[in-house]
Amino acid sequence: MSGDKAGAKNAKTAAASGNGAASGGSAPALVTLATAEKQDVPVTVQVNGSVVSLNSVDLRPQVTNTVSTVHVKEGQFVKAGQLLFSLDDRNDQANLARARAQQQKDEATMADLERQYKRSQDLVAQNFIAKSAADATLSQLEAQRAAVAADRAAVQSAQVALGYATLRAPIAGRIGAVNIYPGTLVQPTLSLVTVTQLDPIAVSFPVPEGNLQDLLEAARNRSPVEALVTGRKTPLIGSLDFVDNTVDPQIGTVRAKAVFANADQGLWPGQFVGTRITVRTLNGATVVPAAALMMLSDGTSLYVVDAARNATRRKVKTLHTFGTKVAVSGVEPGEQVVIEGSQNVRPGGKVRVDAKGGGPGSAPNGTTGVTPGSAASSEGTDNVKPAPQQERA
Repeated sequence: MSGDKAGAKNAKTAAASGNGAASGGSAPALVTLATAEKQDVPVTVQVNGSVVSLNSVDLRPQVTNTVSTVHVKEGQFVKAGQLLFSLDDRNDQANLARARAQQQKDEATMADLERQYKRSQDLVAQNFIAKSAADATLSQLEAQRAAVAADRAAVQSAQVALGYATLRAPIAGRIGAVNIYPGTLVQPTLSLVTVTQLDPIAVSFPVPEGNLQDLLEAARNRSPVEALVTGRKTPLIGSLDFVDNTVDPQIGTVRAKAVFANADQGLWPGQFVGTRITVRTLNGATVVPAAALMMLSDGTSLYVVDAARNATRRKVKTLHTFGTKVAVSGVEPGEQVVIEGSQNVRPGGKVRVDAKGGGPGSAPNGTTGVTPGSAASSEGTDNVKPAPQQERA
């Protein structure tokens, strides 16, 4: 009899526990809500880039000669056309003088032949000489004119050779290291100095090929590009200037280049910087916190809660993710979505708002003080209180 009483008591206890569990399972799920907002969302691409100079010239001599004077110091800023090096030009000066002397000699001979030809024409008109004699003089005159033209070309060639003795800056920029000194024998294979343009300057960066069409449109509009430099509080602003004509098939990116004003030398060639460009803008997009999204086997979805506190699972399409927010389609602005506690929600089931989760700043209509895009709290399940157990008879 004592065994039967104990079994009946245990059965009664189990039944009471089962009723309590059933009562707890039907309780509304405790969730935290946020309101979907409507706003313009800029689609930005942020990647790492490198600073490159728009012009960089490696200066080399065109002749083998000896350096006579170095007119600049390393690290100096120079203007276009500024004299940098002078070579020994004594031989070139002598060649130019010789060419000019030969030109003067041939010009004097040509002037004498012109006078002879004029006199011969007068004599032919008076029948004192034959016409063939005048023609011979004309032939000599034309040959001498050709000789004078050759002399002029020789003088020009000597002037060009003399110009090789002076090396000037082809562009405005900054001089690199100078390892050439007076008396150094230089050759065309030897680099004297490198002149690099610093203002303006460019930043080259890769963009995923999925943004290619938007990038081309941004290039046509010369959209602004931000360069994030370590050590500077504010980014530098430039404009998109170039998009490469091919996509790298190995990494799936296209190379782009932006031009920046660099009067203060904030950008240096070879420097790595972060770049950010807005390729397009989603006007009037619906924005929800990223914590509201659920990645399921049938796609991305979230829970929408109506005024009666009924939760409905709805499929959405992600348009753009930025920070802790995401622009989606499939949700209307003003609708409330679940950002915490969605693991306890059943489609069509009731929910109750976690008033403690929002704190004193909780928004009305059951929404908390969580703003769209803010990081979701990880305490969604800790605040769920179990249903009270029925008192054992």
